[in-house]
Amino acid sequence: MEELENGWAATAPPVVGDTAPARDEPVRSVRGPGEGPDHREAGTLREVSAPAPARPRIGDTRPAPVVRALVAPLSASPKPLAEEGDGAGAVADDAVAPPKRRRRRGGRERKGRSTGRYLICVHVQPGISQIAVLEGRSLVQHFVSHAQDDTTQIDGNIYAGRVQNVLPGMEAAFVDIGIPKNAVLYRGDVRYDTDDVDSGGRGPEPRIEEVLRPGQLILCQVTKNPIGAKGARLTQEVSLPGRFAVFVPNSDAVGISKRLGDNERRRLRKIVDAVRPSGHGLIVRTAAEGATEDELRRDVEGLLQQWASIERAAARMTGPGLLYSEPELAVRILREELNSEYRGVIIDDPTLFDQVRGYVEMVSPDLADRVELFDARAEGQSLFDRYYVHEQLHKALDRKVWLPSGGSLIIERTEALTVIDVNTGKNVGKSSLEETVFRNNLEAADEVARQLRLRDIGGIIVIDFIDMELKENREKVAAALRAALARDKTRTQVFDISELGLVEMTRKRISEGLIESVSSECQVCHGRGIVLDASVL
Repeated sequence: MEELENGWAATAPPVVGDTAPARDEPVRSVRGPGEGPDHREAGTLREVSAPAPARPRIGDTRPAPVVRALVAPLSASPKPLAEEGDGAGAVADDAVAPPKRRRRRGGRERKGRSTGRYLICVHVQPGISQIAVLEGRSLVQHFVSHAQDDTTQIDGNIYAGRVQNVLPGMEAAFVDIGIPKNAVLYRGDVRYDTDDVDSGGRGPEPRIEEVLRPGQLILCQVTKNPIGAKGARLTQEVSLPGRFAVFVPNSDAVGISKRLGDNERRRLRKIVDAVRPSGHGLIVRTAAEGATEDELRRDVEGLLQQWASIERAAARMTGPGLLYSEPELAVRILREELNSEYRGVIIDDPTLFDQVRGYVEMVSPDLADRVELFDARAEGQSLFDRYYVHEQLHKALDRKVWLPSGGSLIIERTEALTVIDVNTGKNVGKSSLEETVFRNNLEAADEVARQLRLRDIGGIIVIDFIDMELKENREKVAAALRAALARDKTRTQVFDISELGLVEMTRKRISEGLIESVSSECQVCHGRGIVLDASVL
């Protein structure tokens, strides 16, 4: 913040990496009665225009400056509002409580343009498509889709598979689904009819060799892409995701997203009871917030027809093969993510633009105007250059990440786990060592969560925070890490900070990470990063 004349504050110019939405109005500041050095104008509002913003510094990831909201002057004797819980509409004196309104799914607008926290950029090249998700100006997620991904990016696809062999000692079976590498199906993901299984009186749960046999043809769905030498992971608990709900065939499962509020969950529960097909399960997604019964019914009916076509195709199959394929990566991400918090979807390919625009018009007409076509020739630069994606992408591939105060993160990946080391670096602090370390660790907690999403790091993760003497500070840093990870839809589990400053956590691994998606193994060192001296050996 900069102090202008008479003590009023104005925001600093924006920098690339800020996550706060831009302001188009001059900054206003407020003083109450008797506040500040100047008592003659106490209780009045004054307006000061901020200086013209300078050109953003590319790659700067410092947080945006805090902007105080405009409020009315304080009166000498304010009238208190009634405490929450005193009853609907209960307020003191003549104060009137504003009516509660359901959030508009179409979002807000400012000067005719949609506002939102996120932006999706889709860059299409021959044989490859890239999708970047920006929070403010910062890159938070990056996806890559190759033309040959029919055998590697198969998460969500449904196959007819033939059991190759069953391993009782591993409680797993290997299944041929028509791709070069066999997939694995574990005992906990097998569905069976108890009437068709003879467990021999050895317990209520049959063994996997009693449920599956070599040569058997089964219906299965991929839950995890093949990674490295590991094959894809399968389940027989098939589900079909839609815009507002997930359809679970031949199940009695009913659920509603925990991200929704209690009132919205109760409203949706009534709708689910009305639209759920008999004999099938239904899980309502976060995107269904504010959706009407007709919208949910259309979504469920479309999924029911889709499942009927899969069953017909499966009945005709005599060998392993694909029954259902997930749509284009861009459409799939929009189905999962697009809501009023997204200010736009920008695509630089006309064909894909028409496909995505048509899908959004069908499932969310109020958001269709946010899908835009980017003309690289008219703009004189590529889409990723326009939004500084390439530069941030290169920084995301470095092992060292700088923090705003001068500290740094060192990210090292191994076969078994990922280790993140937190350092103070150039951060020397001001008051005390404990305070300096605490503030540095708070910055690191927020940046670690961002890097895990951006680099798509999964599996076991160990974070080495700088040692803190006070238990209270360790708890605050752990809480900050959990709060930052709450924005990540990928499932995570975080344990408390140990006395050595170590945090152990896990993040679900669905596919290969960012580095693997944009690189290939070195043919000289074979990924080790060193070349042995032949003259010595």
